[in-house]
Amino acid sequence: MADLDLLTHSLARNVKRWRTERGFTLDTLAARAGVSRGMLIQIEQARTNPSLGTVVKIGDALGVSITTLLDYEQGPRVRIVPAEQAVRLWHTDTGSYNRLLAGTEAPGPLELWDWRLMPGESSSSDPHPVGTVELLHVTTGELTLTVDGVEYRVSAGASASFEAGAPHTYGNTGAEPMEMVLAVSVPPVR
Repeated sequence: MADLDLLTHSLARNVKRWRTERGFTLDTLAARAGVSRGMLIQIEQARTNPSLGTVVKIGDALGVSITTLLDYEQGPRVRIVPAEQAVRLWHTDTGSYNRLLAGTEAPGPLELWDWRLMPGESSSSDPHPVGTVELLHVTTGELTLTVDGVEYRVSAGASASFEAGAPHTYGNTGAEPMEMVLAVSVPPVR
């Protein structure tokens, strides 16, 4: 099975599993995630490849990480993710990308990301659930981090953390590629 087909079927199985486990109807999940009922049906039937934003909204509404939604195997307590299995969820033709390196539930979703932004590019995120925290470390270049309309510069070697319940944007206004490692911790659904 091709990677995209594998991810589509894993997403279908896991969305339905977690929706059922949470006791959510399609309508309930649609309302919580801000996604149409029709889109959820297509996802659960593996008939569509939704955008990263849609997958994030569904994960947030279910209180599980993107890793959990895309996981195609249940492993032991120690899980090694080989480099070739890191999931690239977003990229541009000029070379910007993010890769989900690993994730777990502890006690809510906890994700580890690898990001690369080429000069002049940016990626915006809607607010995550209240209590979500992001922790990042820039390894190359300079990150222009905008949180709730306020811009911050994070140079190579520096780290930052912030509450991600507000709109935020990762940007590269510099002349060289920016690379960072990012951890996202989402509180469990109550």
